[in-house]
Amino acid sequence: MKKVLIIEDNDNNMALITFILKKQGYGIIKAKDGRNGISLAKADRPAFIILDIQLPDMDGIEVLKAIRNSEVNSDIPIIAMTSYAMSGDRERLLQAGCNGYIEKPIDPAAIMNQIREIIGA
Repeated sequence: MKKVLIIEDNDNNMALITFILKKQGYGIIKAKDGRNGISLAKADRPAFIILDIQLPDMDGIEVLKAIRNSEVNSDIPIIAMTSYAMSGDRERLLQAGCNGYIEKPIDPAAIMNQIREIIGA
């Protein structure tokens, strides 16, 4: 079973994305803050990472850079899932090292197609 790391501090968002991914057969690793997310990314090497950009302890871009600068590097696709919807945010996150960008609130009917498109599955 492929594992997915979800780094998300909002319980409702965590529950929704966990439910959707579990229905697709993924195992779930959860982190509610950036530091824990970085540790779990290094230790568990998930198939991909869903990363909230607004986290309580560090900015999601800091988390992204820490993972990219670790031994995990670019091996793991990282998908930013954020309510940031300002002009240029998508490009800024992709340039920082994300493989994809999904806006919140997520569309449960479309999210798996978006994820598959980003990770190439």
